[in-house]
Amino acid sequence: MAFKSPAYGVRPVPIEKIEANTYNPNAVAPPELKLLYDSIKEDGYTMPIVCYYDEKRDVYVIVDGFHRYRIMLDHQDIYRRERGMLPVSVIDKPIDERMASTIRHNRARGSHDVDLMSNIIKELHELGRSDAWIAKHLGMDKDEILRLKQITGLAALFKEADFGKAWEVVEDSLRDEPVKEED
Repeated sequence: MAFKSPAYGVRPVPIEKIEANTYNPNAVAPPELKLLYDSIKEDGYTMPIVCYYDEKRDVYVIVDGFHRYRIMLDHQDIYRRERGMLPVSVIDKPIDERMASTIRHNRARGSHDVDLMSNIIKELHELGRSDAWIAKHLGMDKDEILRLKQITGLAALFKEADFGKAWEVVEDSLRDEPVKEED
């Protein structure tokens, strides 16, 4: 079967069946959030939110589009006009790949909260993902991953690290000489 992009299957979903994920590190400043509201008010929802459908709980978990979702929750005029329905594009991936998808979507648009990004790196490592996997799927280089790991300070995140000798002990012949005290 040929690949079909999720955007070809956009569906209207009641906002009450949609929930935020627990790992999104994206933050939007108030002026940009106001601009997003103005955009949705004037143009409507031009892009669906991306969700994973949790069949057991019968809910859609946001992968991308949290702030578009918040606009409807926070603004009754938008809720009424849209009849409480959000356009949703569904992806079916395991949690680690959904996290990576969230980061890719966010990084393509803007900035991240550093502490939340470091927690994502921690969670992906706990899920068994290597630095190479993170670099490839989140579009990061080794130095960026290292800096984010350092923020959490967890030794387990460094288990793959190849530590070289930062310095070598060299015998110092001056050490054996008596120290002269100044008057």
